[in-house]
Amino acid sequence: MDTNNANQPHVIGLDFGSDSVRALIVNAETGQEVTSSVVYYPRWMEGKYCVPEQSQFRHHPRDYIEAMTSAIQEALAQVPRELAQSVVGIGVDTTGSTPAPVDGEGKVLALLPEFEHNPNAMFVLWKDHTSVSKADLINELAHSGQYPDYTRFIGGIYSSEWFWAKAAWVSEQDDSVAERAYSWVELCDWIPALLSGNENPGQLRRGVCAAGHKAMWHPSWDGLPDQDFLSAISPTLNGMRERMFTEVYTADQKAGELTADWASKLGLPQGIAIAVGEFDCHMGAVGAGAGANDLVKVIGTSTCDILMVESDEVGERTIHGICGQVDGSALPGLLALEAGQSAFGDMYAWFKRLLMWPLQQYAAANPDFALTAEELDGELLPMLSKAAEQYQIQSQSPLAMDWLNGRRTPYANQRLKGALGELNLGSTAPALFSSLVESTAHGAKSIVDCFVDQNVNVNRVIAIGGIAQKSSYVMQMCADVIGREIAVVESDQCCALGAAIFAAVAAGVHPDSQTAQQVMASPIRSVYTPNPEVAALRADRYASYREFGGHIEQMAEYHQHKENRND
Repeated sequence: MDTNNANQPHVIGLDFGSDSVRALIVNAETGQEVTSSVVYYPRWMEGKYCVPEQSQFRHHPRDYIEAMTSAIQEALAQVPRELAQSVVGIGVDTTGSTPAPVDGEGKVLALLPEFEHNPNAMFVLWKDHTSVSKADLINELAHSGQYPDYTRFIGGIYSSEWFWAKAAWVSEQDDSVAERAYSWVELCDWIPALLSGNENPGQLRRGVCAAGHKAMWHPSWDGLPDQDFLSAISPTLNGMRERMFTEVYTADQKAGELTADWASKLGLPQGIAIAVGEFDCHMGAVGAGAGANDLVKVIGTSTCDILMVESDEVGERTIHGICGQVDGSALPGLLALEAGQSAFGDMYAWFKRLLMWPLQQYAAANPDFALTAEELDGELLPMLSKAAEQYQIQSQSPLAMDWLNGRRTPYANQRLKGALGELNLGSTAPALFSSLVESTAHGAKSIVDCFVDQNVNVNRVIAIGGIAQKSSYVMQMCADVIGREIAVVESDQCCALGAAIFAAVAAGVHPDSQTAQQVMASPIRSVYTPNPEVAALRADRYASYREFGGHIEQMAEYHQHKENRND
């Protein structure tokens, strides 16, 4: 731990994930990671406000506030007081799109007594897919010719994971929320506003990252979609455009300064810089040291892939099937192209839950059971990985689709579902787990192909996140399937590190983001190289995956047509 450099400036990177928030203290002059703390969201961990079988996932704003406060306090408790007083800035990254309704003062509705336990008044987590029908309507309107194609710079398809679909859907389900919601705000914009006391919708600074990738903001049509388009999505959005924003900011700029109240609560100096917020994957790419034509895979419960390029490489073209192309949404000065997979680690967790269920039931009914379900829970995935490594995939081995939570890229479609094929009575648990891992690698390859097939160069693939750090089996599978080297970074908290890099720029420690990145970004720890002996088999399996996916898409279209007829 760095405890002898209290005379040097330090910064804090806050990384708000799906389950927890991480506070990372970094030496802003050297990039040394001093210490960190992770705190889980208490209500979320109890399963409150979520209905998984309906794809409803909500976060209470108090979860964010309480976990963030504890995480910063715990991190600061691990360092001398003088080092804590050397903190000059805070940077913020979050999941997204994770919006919430706010009143005229910018207070999230769930913080008001009358909405305290109303899930519709909370943050709608990125993986909440309840608004599929609204996403369908947005696409229909955008492609009708009646309006500009507002999906042009977000890959051509609007997703139910994104801002306007969620705002419209939630408002139509709950009249009380629709009547009270003055505006809507992304989590990555709200946290900096909260810390700096700039929550008022007319004051808080919105980041170009969330605005461009999820809210269809683009300078070519003067910002957000026009009001007629928003009203066509839902009458609950009448008048909303003028209550949103006109200006956007990059993450190297200040959203404000830490208020006296928050400074006292956290144990930090008042007035330190609070950087404009950004999505976690974009911050992760910066923390990983990525530059032009480096594809960064942020691997966690899902993946978000960021490929930064020089603007003139794309020119006037639009890249189809991705999640947006936004100038400066990762590093200022580079065009960031976003893609991703709606489920990655979540698929492994699903399979673990499936296998654990009978064991948990048996353990609950037999208290004297020698091996508790809790003890086995932590050992199951490593055990499966070890067995899967010994399993030799053949052309007729079980085949899986990685769409258990829909498909994000290429061509977002949250109606799609996962599948398992090529099963027989000899199919084993390791074989099935191997097929799930292979399917996530197939999904990763389809993203690389989506860029390359549209003449966007991918020179290097970088992986960050817990799975990249911990599972050599998964990473080697990805390298073999994609057919490219995959570099894994040293830091296990690149998203928070990226947030810290921007905090250092906003605080004036470094003159620009590229300079700060050169000093503070994580080095590479290892590189996975494709095994040429399995190249032909992997190519054959990938072709089968694509064909299998075509059948699943046809089935989804059939069910959608059937639903439409019934309506």
